[in-house]
Amino acid sequence: MKQLNLPGYSFKIKSKEQKKYIFDEIRKKFVLLTPEEWVRQNFIRYLVHEKHFSSQLMAVEMTLEYNRLSFRADAVAYNRQMQPILVVECKAPDVKLKQEHFDQIARYNMQLRVEYLIVTNGIHHYCCRIDFEQGKYAFLKDIPEFEDLR
Repeated sequence: MKQLNLPGYSFKIKSKEQKKYIFDEIRKKFVLLTPEEWVRQNFIRYLVHEKHFSSQLMAVEMTLEYNRLSFRADAVAYNRQMQPILVVECKAPDVKLKQEHFDQIARYNMQLRVEYLIVTNGIHHYCCRIDFEQGKYAFLKDIPEFEDLR
């Protein structure tokens, strides 16, 4: 798998019928190792190990519904009161991040209404903070620590 712009982490990987699978510690199962999954697993580890998010307060590929359509958020982090606080949208490393990816995560946020959105391809990471009262958003230089999110 391609080297990402994240610290290196070790994973349980197995092969079956000439396909590779990676163990997802959140879902507690092996999942097909695609380039997007590689980014998702690495970014979740980054949030847990570097930004001190709790793996027990995260959901992966969470199903959401908006206007009678179903979507799946790559990762959703919750605070200790089990309220969603951050949504992550992952793309494969060779996918150039575009406005459509930000539109995609904004659709997810119509239901979740979290303050922090992250779009990443493992190489580039964009985090923005939504100010619902002002109706504005601002891109942040760094991804915040779990303790800084309320």
